[in-house]
Amino acid sequence: MEKKEFAFSYEVYPSAHDLPAEESALLHQARSATALSYAPYSRFRVGAAARLRNGEVLTGSNQENASFPAGLCAERVLLAAAASRYPGVAVELMAISYRNENGASQWPISPCGICRQALQENEQRDGIPIRLVLGGLEGPVYVIEAASHLLPLAFTSRELI
Repeated sequence: MEKKEFAFSYEVYPSAHDLPAEESALLHQARSATALSYAPYSRFRVGAAARLRNGEVLTGSNQENASFPAGLCAERVLLAAAASRYPGVAVELMAISYRNENGASQWPISPCGICRQALQENEQRDGIPIRLVLGGLEGPVYVIEAASHLLPLAFTSRELI
């Protein structure tokens, strides 16, 4: 028997003001994108903003549906928009924020499992890590060097060969 361990480190900033300027600006755009969310059921509005390798910045927001499995998370809306508008151009940096109308929005949130899978697939396809900036409307901010760190032992295209 062999025992292995998976671990990763991440950066914690006291607030968005303490981030490097580009990451702070992208988090601000993600926060603004929460206003474009369609979330009448959960009242949990998520916004995402990404910088692509070509310098373009795009945003996305969650889009709910009365048939709950039919909704889309902000991260996947954003990844689909980027791939549709700029095919073959990698996402390098993504900021994710939220506005919880039922409570506080003052700590970082992390992508759901489906979004982690989608982010990991994008990293694999494009061959570069997606740096994640995670924060609420205020409070601390987490920065993770690669989205794939959030999904150890991921299901990948390798399993389909």
